[in-house]
Amino acid sequence: MAAYEQKYSDNKPDGNNWRSHLYEIIFEADTPAGKNFDIVLIVSILLSVLAVMLDSVKSFRLAHGDLLYNIEWFFTILFTIEYTLRLLCVKSKTRYATSLLGIIDLLAIMPTYLSLFLPGSQFLLVIRILRVLRIFRILKLVQYLNEAELLISALKASGRKITVFLFTVLTLVVILGSLMYLIEGEENGFTSIPMSIHWAIVTLTTVGYGDIVPKTPLGIALSSVVMIIGYSIIAVPTGIVTAEISFASIEEREKRRPKNVCINCGNDKNDSDAMFCKHCGTRLEGKYQIFT
Repeated sequence: MAAYEQKYSDNKPDGNNWRSHLYEIIFEADTPAGKNFDIVLIVSILLSVLAVMLDSVKSFRLAHGDLLYNIEWFFTILFTIEYTLRLLCVKSKTRYATSLLGIIDLLAIMPTYLSLFLPGSQFLLVIRILRVLRIFRILKLVQYLNEAELLISALKASGRKITVFLFTVLTLVVILGSLMYLIEGEENGFTSIPMSIHWAIVTLTTVGYGDIVPKTPLGIALSSVVMIIGYSIIAVPTGIVTAEISFASIEEREKRRPKNVCINCGNDKNDSDAMFCKHCGTRLEGKYQIFT
């Protein structure tokens, strides 16, 4: 959390002028004015996204097309002014413009202007929903970013195992799809091996579109096996990621655990209640040492 706050406080302009006050309102949520600004901003974002969604409904567009067009331009101009004010009040404009939220802020206003040259691009305005990420700052959810980083690290650590699992599943559906093509054939809807592989994927993942179904006894038996396999392997990736999360959590706890460091040899692997260093035998005098 401290790192997150430091990242944005570094870009605050120096001095006590209008730029500093504007920065506090726009980028900080610790003041009533800043919190109210963010709340109004998020409500505006949600309303603008709702307008874009309604504009995609043909009946609603035919009945209220002009109103939706005016609403779209109203919010676009409003967000353009807001983006300009953000650029004016930061110390480094390039740093904000190239940041993740800065890029999202720019992408939120570009589609309307592009629609003047490329009709239909205004529907890309739904990207504005990404700006609701700012609600993390308003609701003080930044403290959960450490847990998010833990989840991301677990997903990265399990990447190779998940890749092997997906390759195994891919091999399995190719074999099962080919077998089903040989068993059922074109007369039962399995017109090609790729179509049969599609059926195997749909069946293995327990989605079951029902567009193609086996009709022969052997095909029905094979489909039953595929469905059972699907249920048996569906928990595999979850187990892999869960194990990595548990391992990462243990490592994180070990990092945060108080270290009983030996002043003689520097060994920090001692137990928190140890009286002597397990490496050199020197009496420990750490903050967490218990003496008798």
